[in-house]
This record gives sequence, structure tokens and C-alpha cells, in this order.
Amino acid sequence: MKNSYKQHAMREKNKPQSARRDNRHEQGGRPEDGGFAMITPFDDKVHLQHCYTSKPYTAQHSLRKLEAEDLAAERRKQSVVEQVMIDHLSRAVISDPEQNANASFLNNPQQDLTSAPLRFRKRTLHETKIKTSSTLTENMLSNKLRFDARIICRNGRDACRELIGFFFTHDKSVTIYEYRQFGKNRTNALPFIQKGIYLHKSGRRRGKPYEIKDFFPGADLTFLTAEHQSLSESLRQNPVLTIRITAIDEEALKSLRDICEGNKWDLGVHWNDEENILLAVQDVMKEKLKKRGVRTLTGLGKYLRQLDKSGSGCLGEAEFKQALQMYHLDISEKIFESFWLIVDENNKGRVDCGTFVRALIGEMNEHRKSFVRKAFMKLDNNKTGLVSMVDIRKFYCARKHPQVLSGSSSEEEIKSAFLETLENACSNPQEVSYSEFEDYYEGLSIGIMSDEDFVNILRNSWGI
Repeated sequence: MKNSYKQHAMREKNKPQSARRDNRHEQGGRPEDGGFAMITPFDDKVHLQHCYTSKPYTAQHSLRKLEAEDLAAERRKQSVVEQVMIDHLSRAVISDPEQNANASFLNNPQQDLTSAPLRFRKRTLHETKIKTSSTLTENMLSNKLRFDARIICRNGRDACRELIGFFFTHDKSVTIYEYRQFGKNRTNALPFIQKGIYLHKSGRRRGKPYEIKDFFPGADLTFLTAEHQSLSESLRQNPVLTIRITAIDEEALKSLRDICEGNKWDLGVHWNDEENILLAVQDVMKEKLKKRGVRTLTGLGKYLRQLDKSGSGCLGEAEFKQALQMYHLDISEKIFESFWLIVDENNKGRVDCGTFVRALIGEMNEHRKSFVRKAFMKLDNNKTGLVSMVDIRKFYCARKHPQVLSGSSSEEEIKSAFLETLENACSNPQEVSYSEFEDYYEGLSIGIMSDEDFVNILRNSWGI
């Protein structure tokens, strides 16, 4: 990799690429397949980010940083595990009717309790000595599968929440907690989805209860927002809350698969005709977007938000067709009809814009997306879901960009090229929302094959 960047630096010194770029500027772009799909100066500026893939740290520094991050993550997860055990064991004991049964002295209606010593009076809380026949025990709760998760939504405040969930095998119940940190020392873990037995609300297994085979990285868990009163108003606007599993405790999964289903354990991944149709459409779209992913995805996202006059985040079939034609992503009528039947599974005639775009183009894997969220969370210190362009300029770093190292460009030139392309994605050029930030890197991700290269671009740019 180092040798490849040395060669890149030498090419930059000779500047044949920049000369070609200047020619394209004069000509107004290089047609690839005609129309919107031409390569423009905008795409050239985006391409500068593709070069920014060198490792940001030395091997020793990188190892120390990764170890520190892993240790901090493990501490967070352990604190949530402890809180879950405390919450549910305490609730099991407190809710047991036997806890209200005091000494036989209290059951005597003839006894004057007002004159009795305090220790004999009936308490409003439970006896200090725990005596219960409750079947919920620590051993039963220990048979659980822990997973990391995120909310699939376009609101930055909700999308960047840190969720840790649990699936309990003894009753096939699910609970999800949110880990929150206030400053450096104060943290807490609160229930986000209360412990209960839930059914799939969408997808192939709609109406069926969750089983261990439903839990794997990339799986979606769906819940009715009406059943969870503690959810924020922004989440309650959509009738279904979708939570994506980003990582899972592989050791626990390995031990539980034998307990639950023996050697016949199923990964929960089944290819069917609908998934094959989606994959075929996504392959076609990614090929179209290989050279213009950022420009198209950011422009498409902005255009769909303009069409959404009601602010519901949902549009109809005709409006989506109009958007696809505008950005030269249209497909044949027959394929679109098959595609629409899949995404509009409830036959309501309207589909969430985020759901539509994810089904049409696909999305970057969870490893990549975790670094996009980490970068935005660093910028959005107040967790508002919006970052000012002033902060973007302040935090973006171009010191290790190959063109800066070779002397062919200055830091300011690289930074200005990035800011110009990012501003183009924003409805308000003074600030960047999480959805716009994500759209930018979603488009950038299409043209980068290696996960390591993509992650290094984010690490170099934002110091994460």
C-alpha cells in the first residue's frame, strides 16, 4: 500500500491527471453514457477523497488506539448487562405477590396496627427478607444473546443512539437498552424497548415471534411505535420502528445455538425471489453510480425531500418514478412494478423515502456505517442531528492527503474541494444534517471496494 502511494505521489508531481481534469473543466465534462451520467468537475473533486486512503497511524499507535476503543466498548456493554440483570431480577421479586404477605400477625384483623411497633406494621414496600417462589432466576437470565443495534432513520439524534439489546432464550423475549454518557464520568443505561415477546411487523416472517435465528449482523427488528410510549415524537411519526443489528456476541451465539435448536440451527438468511429482484436492481444501479455516486445520491436525497411537501418522509409511486427519471436511474416499467410490490408490502401506495432508496441502491455495510456515525457524533457534540459548516471546516483534516504530501496541492485546496461537494448535498449550505452527511459517504462508498480504504478515508479526514 505504501508503494502504491509513492507511485501516486510521483504521478501527481508530473500532474498528468490534473491537466486532464483542467481539460474536462474547459469542455464541461466527459460523457460516459450521455445525459446526467457524464463525469463533471464535481465528480473530480469527489474523487480526491478516494485518494485519501493511507493508514492514519503507525502500527503501534493504531494497535494502542484499537485496544483502547475495544476496552471502552466492552466496559459500556458490561455496564448495560449489569443494569439489565438488576432491573429484571428486581422486577421479578417486587412483582411477586408473596412479597406482600407479612407475618401472620398482620393477617389478624382484630389486631390494632396503629399501636403496634413499627417493625410489625404492614409496610407499603416489601419485606427486607426476600422470600419468593418466582421462577425468574439469574441462571435463566444468563442464557441471553447480546447484540449492538442502531435505529434506521434519517434523524441524526435518533440514528446515532447507542443501543444494546438482548434476546432471552428461556421465554424468547427481547429487550433493548440505550447507553448514554453525560460528560466524562456520568453514564446510565435505560430501557428503550421493554422486555417482552414481540412479533415481526414486516418482512418475510411478519406475524411470527422472534427466534434466535432472527439475530445476526444486518438483521432488522421491527416494532410498533404505538406499543412503546417512551419513544421520541420523531420516532412515533412512523408506525413501525426498525432497528438494525450491527454486531452480535459470537461466543454467546455459538453456545446458545446448540441449546436452542441443536445442530439444525438456521442462520436466518434465506434467498427468495423478492431478494433476488432487489439484488439485481441494486447491481444495475451501482454500476450506473460507480463514477457519480456522491453527486447522484446527494442530489436524489435533496430532490425527494423537496417532493415531500407533507414532511411525512413518504412518497407515492409516481413521485419516485419522476425522481428516478430526473437522475437517469429509471428502469423498465415491468421491473419497476415488481420492485414497487416488494417495497410497498402493506399496499398503502406510499413508501418511506429511506426505505425506497435502500431497496433501490442498497447501502454500505455496517462496519463502514459505524465509522460514518462515529465521525458525525464527533462533529455533533450537542447531539442535535445538525452540524454547522464552520465546525465541518474546523475538524476536517487534509494534512495526510497524497496531493498535499507530494506538494501538488495545499491543505486549503483539498479542504475547499471537500466542502464544496458537501455543501452541494445540503438544503441549507450553512449546516449539514445527518441524512445529508450519510448520503455523501453512501455515494462515496460505492466507488471504494476495500473496507479498509473506506475506513482510512474517514480516520484521516476526521481523526477518529
